[in-house]
Amino acid sequence: MIVLVTGATGFVGPHLVRALHEAGHEAWGAGLEEAPPARLTGDAAVTRYGGWDVAQGPGAGVELVRGASAVAHLAGQASAARSFADPEGTFRANAQGTAAVLDAMRAAGCRGRLLCVSSSEVYAPAESPAPLKENAPVGPVSPYGASKLAAEAACHARLETDADADIVIARSFSHTGPGQGPAFALASWARQIAEFEAEAARGGRGPFRLAVGNLTPVRDYSDVRDVARAYVTLLERGERGATYNVASGHGVTLADALALLTARARVAVEVTEDPARQRPADLRFVVGDPARLFALGFAARHSFPETLDALLDGARRDAGAQRTGGS
Repeated sequence: MIVLVTGATGFVGPHLVRALHEAGHEAWGAGLEEAPPARLTGDAAVTRYGGWDVAQGPGAGVELVRGASAVAHLAGQASAARSFADPEGTFRANAQGTAAVLDAMRAAGCRGRLLCVSSSEVYAPAESPAPLKENAPVGPVSPYGASKLAAEAACHARLETDADADIVIARSFSHTGPGQGPAFALASWARQIAEFEAEAARGGRGPFRLAVGNLTPVRDYSDVRDVARAYVTLLERGERGATYNVASGHGVTLADALALLTARARVAVEVTEDPARQRPADLRFVVGDPARLFALGFAARHSFPETLDALLDGARRDAGAQRTGGS
């Protein structure tokens, strides 16, 4: 199978390329960059690559899609927190971008599967940490969640109007691991810890104050490497028109996740609250039921502590590169 990965240069993209290779598939890539960046080299190299901003419409995507067996649509604006500052741009990237991918596939005559990556942020606020099934009520509280629900609606509309369309929706819950940017809580904390350690190695004595936002929410974290493998499973074996939670089924408070990270720090860390890191609206409980995905034969390989180790080790490598290589 030849799979075009949109958003291939983002956080999940290189991990998905590796997972596709491991499963015996060929990966093509599309991203905002005109040429494949360093993260798409080595074991994450794609056979073919092109620049495509899906928010601008099908455009360049028509030729990029042509000849592909399937499309894994990762491209978009991925931060719920950022969506409050730029709701219009978020909708362009996520809702209109998904419509653009659908249109590019149709224009190119691509009748293969589209894996549309949505988000747990589409669900309505839950009253408990009980895992949410795919039929739980939707009712997003952020522009990001609303944009992802609109993307899902575009997919369902295409399924209703085109009998040949083959679309599977992945509702991904929180995931982290090596390569994640600092716009996300755990990655931000790991980067701060790594920078503290680098400063201490240069003789700095602190105090090392780690800035955090709201620590009360309960989140369901998966390892990005497992999430990438789940996407391959859905490309291979998902049911046409079905929605699948990509989750672990287990919740952890952000406070407990922070404690696990700071316990791994090689310097003493002082936690401080930063009001600027608070969202205007947030979901208290976001835990998913992955039974439908697991029924396809998928199983996670990485525990949460292993994920935190990989996240922090990646942040340490980045901090070391910044220290020795300049800006």
